[in-house]
Amino acid sequence: MYEVQTTGDRTVERGADGLATGTYHLDVAHSYIGFAVRHLAVATVRGRFADFDGVVVVGDDRADVPLRSVRVEIEAGSVDTCNTRRDDHLRSADFFDVATHPTWTFASTAVRPAVAGAFDIDGELTIRGTTCPVTLSAELGGVVIDPYGELRIGFSAAGEIDRQDFGVSFGAVLDGGGLVVANQVRIEVEAEAVFRR
Repeated sequence: MYEVQTTGDRTVERGADGLATGTYHLDVAHSYIGFAVRHLAVATVRGRFADFDGVVVVGDDRADVPLRSVRVEIEAGSVDTCNTRRDDHLRSADFFDVATHPTWTFASTAVRPAVAGAFDIDGELTIRGTTCPVTLSAELGGVVIDPYGELRIGFSAAGEIDRQDFGVSFGAVLDGGGLVVANQVRIEVEAEAVFRR
């Protein structure tokens, strides 16, 4: 271990991997949580959430995986697909029902090593009051001291869910078969987190 000066008089011990054991808070301004879903079976529509918060914990023993745990809260009403009419429909009871269930949560239950330095984050995702297990495939993007002396980490994560599992069952069937909105939804995360303690 060695020490590095950070903001003010605070010092942080970092390992050879550059990481410090402790809690990191998501930097929302430099993070992205979004989704992608097939529309009319011919194209992909993407959206993001503007309002969320989260905490990442780095443990002492990280020989196999860099993170110990992840917890994120998402304000469902902050959805943005670059189309106001579609966003309003997503907020309605047909989809997210934000009036009744304004907040989504993801809480990890395990972090496991995967291939080629990647890792899997197992967790419980809650949407519309329904909780289901989800696994996200993740990679550490890097570790850096920013120009203000703050220790930051970056990571990417992605996975897939079936919206029907969470009670998001609105949909119509095309004349030739297939759904107007597919059941399978890809989750996409690009995150930066700042060391706090």
